[in-house]
Amino acid sequence: MAFGWIDEQAELRRRAGLVRTLRPRAAGTPLLDLASNDYLGLARHPEVTEGAARAARTWGGGATGSRLVTGTTGLHTELERELAAFCGFEAALVFSSGYAANLAAVTALAPHGSRIVSDAGNHASLIDGCRLARGTTQVVAHSDPDAVRKALDGHDGPAVAVSDTVFSVDGDAAPLTGLAAACREHGAGLVLDDAHGLGVLGDGGRGAPYAAGLAGADDVVVTVTLSKSLGSQGGAVLGPARVIEHLVDTARTFIFDTGLAPAAAGAALAALRLLRREPGRAARAGEVARELHSRLTAAGLEAVRPDAAVVSVRAPSPERAVRWAADCRAAGLSVGCFRPPSVPDGVSRLRLTARADLSGAEIERAVRVIGETRP
Repeated sequence: MAFGWIDEQAELRRRAGLVRTLRPRAAGTPLLDLASNDYLGLARHPEVTEGAARAARTWGGGATGSRLVTGTTGLHTELERELAAFCGFEAALVFSSGYAANLAAVTALAPHGSRIVSDAGNHASLIDGCRLARGTTQVVAHSDPDAVRKALDGHDGPAVAVSDTVFSVDGDAAPLTGLAAACREHGAGLVLDDAHGLGVLGDGGRGAPYAAGLAGADDVVVTVTLSKSLGSQGGAVLGPARVIEHLVDTARTFIFDTGLAPAAAGAALAALRLLRREPGRAARAGEVARELHSRLTAAGLEAVRPDAAVVSVRAPSPERAVRWAADCRAAGLSVGCFRPPSVPDGVSRLRLTARADLSGAEIERAVRVIGETRP
């Protein structure tokens, strides 16, 4: 029978406790949200939702085509200019998702004969970019500049190292200055996914590369998502103008994909302007993350110290992690649940995202629920 093997795979996932379930959320859910990536609490901000509505009224419900045909509006180019300026880069290019932006950056910058050095903890979108690229990929130890240096040693040809700036599982930050130094010793480029750094790290939320002094460097390319701190949807690649021009000509996820919907571009632009006007939101997200970590560890839970706004709490097994998350939900708290194959080390976790708009009482409530429902 065609696709009969799917049933066997489904049964194996069920036995391993790895079945995933779509759970539509209500518009007015009473749950306390520590599961979304809305780090700055902007997804429902009146200025952001009005930015989306105004863009839809002006430009319509969709982009209507690829960016090179009809999918580029004045909003897209305005967003690109302001995003590049905010993060300290020469130019930017907006994509329909952060995933598409990562695929574009890695595949377009790793031609035949190139070497790609990828951190073992990288996000799936970077991993898939490496798989699709024409270069040869070498996976190296997590957050280890010396491993990157060793992988680049002796290679004659184009080369690029690829890493998250803040890793999505534990929220730990990559050693960006060390990675840049290793790349420069070998004339290699550096591609950094700042999905979890933009809006949280750097001066006023300008991102981890800005904080590390790498913004605007001619050998550094950064990808960001518009769906986390900016509360919208989409992604972008930031870097030297010649790199952005190269992507326009060669990146398949730019050339052949429908452009980002105007409503998403309008929302992201409104959120970016709000962040620029209220830079304290970035610092507050970090404060909330550290407070969550402090209270969780004081309660005897194994929580990883956050470098940005992600706090993870170790669970004994995939099954017990799922049960723990479900019990939290039943008690009014929404948390993320990460388990294999989404975690590179095979350790299941509850994943909490700190939000700048969480009150002290809400932090206390979240810690209490997690502690009371621990397996």
